[in-house]
Amino acid sequence: MNIGSLLSQSASKFPELLAIECEGRSYTYRQFNEEVNQLAHGLLQYGVKKGDKLALMMKNSDHYVFTFFAAAKIGAVAVPVNFRLTASEVHYILAQSDTAIVVCDKEFEATITEAKEETDVRLVITVGEPETEAFYAYETIKTANSKEPDVEVTEKDDVEILYTSGTTGRPKGALFDHDQIFKVGISVVINMGIRPHERILHLAPLFHSAQLNLFLISGVALAATHIIHRDFHPVKTLQAIQEHKITHLFAVPAMYNFLLQVPNASEYDLTSIKRVGYGAAPMAPELVKKSIQLFKTDQFYNLCGLTEAGPGGILLDPEGHRRHLGKGGKPIFMTETRVVNEEGEDVLPGVIGEFIVRSPMVMKEYYKKPEETRSTLKDGWLYTGDLATLDEEGYITLVDRKKDMIISGGENVYSVEVEGVLFEHPAILDAAIIGLPDEVWGEAVCAVIVPKEGAEIDEQELRNFCRQKLAGYKVPRRIFMEQELPRNASGKILKYQLRQKMRKVSSKM
Repeated sequence: MNIGSLLSQSASKFPELLAIECEGRSYTYRQFNEEVNQLAHGLLQYGVKKGDKLALMMKNSDHYVFTFFAAAKIGAVAVPVNFRLTASEVHYILAQSDTAIVVCDKEFEATITEAKEETDVRLVITVGEPETEAFYAYETIKTANSKEPDVEVTEKDDVEILYTSGTTGRPKGALFDHDQIFKVGISVVINMGIRPHERILHLAPLFHSAQLNLFLISGVALAATHIIHRDFHPVKTLQAIQEHKITHLFAVPAMYNFLLQVPNASEYDLTSIKRVGYGAAPMAPELVKKSIQLFKTDQFYNLCGLTEAGPGGILLDPEGHRRHLGKGGKPIFMTETRVVNEEGEDVLPGVIGEFIVRSPMVMKEYYKKPEETRSTLKDGWLYTGDLATLDEEGYITLVDRKKDMIISGGENVYSVEVEGVLFEHPAILDAAIIGLPDEVWGEAVCAVIVPKEGAEIDEQELRNFCRQKLAGYKVPRRIFMEQELPRNASGKILKYQLRQKMRKVSSKM
């Protein structure tokens, strides 16, 4: 079993079923498979061989999906790249991953031209008509041969290098084989009860492991219909759910926040939705409650995982939402989890420790980073760097990243708890808690706030609001107002950037 064969099987069983619709272009499963095979043969003719690293710097599209599956069918290793990165950041990934082939959207040609210098890149393919002389047009690479490529690809062959979101520095490439990613797909199908012929809306970037591995690959295996949006737009999202009768939706918390700001959101017919997933970043309970009201369903799933696990980790199902809203959940299928102290010993319920994971879906290694691999994978366990607690029923709650925990006056402050309270305030659109150096307290708890449009926030009133729900040492001592918060493509707030910026702001006060 390999990832490419999942498409071949669905095309054989359901050739005339609608597989993909993207920007007015639609394909049955037969056409989908033929497009992939034509591209796969073209790549082989241009010297792409098994084991070559193929980077995709593209927005969500049918071409992205075709390229990924073509690479899988010929044994190339896909390297999804965040299209928001600068040329120097892309250069690091291309060089570190040993990328030989790049497929990019035309709008990213200039970035790739600069980024590929002094790397192993030998072939660049542009979706559209390339403006760079040495680049090849996607359509000219394709051949007329739509038969299955004659390349033996086994389940133990590498299939992906997924770069971590890099919230604390240079990203690391998590390496996976076909078997690991196949099991990732199985796990989400079982845990969320996904059935054949779902209608899945793809909003989050396909270079994000959740959208790619959890929902595209599993959806292809189940012959789902995939509605692909190139960019996220709140109104177009609601329109698509109504028009295409979407049954399954996954989005990052920031997207749900934007959907809730659409003035007439409640007027759209969203009743086709059977399951709603969220993840990649913490989602405040108040935001979850409002989203449940919007979609008029309680079938919400908190997917609390990490790239290095495929993504995998823990899940809070609808029953968990009813009884334990705000918690991360319990281990997903084929996964073991623990919360441990610095000595690697299990902590008692209610005690904060490090969240660790063991499963057959955990990455093989950080590509070409043996020291980082050894410090993360220990005795078969993946040490996540996330701080968590475990309750008497076995539910795990993530409280912070180790590096984001604030120690103020000798007390530990966990940002997720304070952020959850801030999101209950009616005037706050977005919020982040960070720690800044303080002569008296060591670190001061600081809130960075994005007010809702037209709203005014009184700092003292906000502190009083927090004091009703938090111990005094957790209440923000400093409050900064911003128009938006810096986030990566996974929706995670880049707190190291906030800390740098707010230190400069504080020094001028």
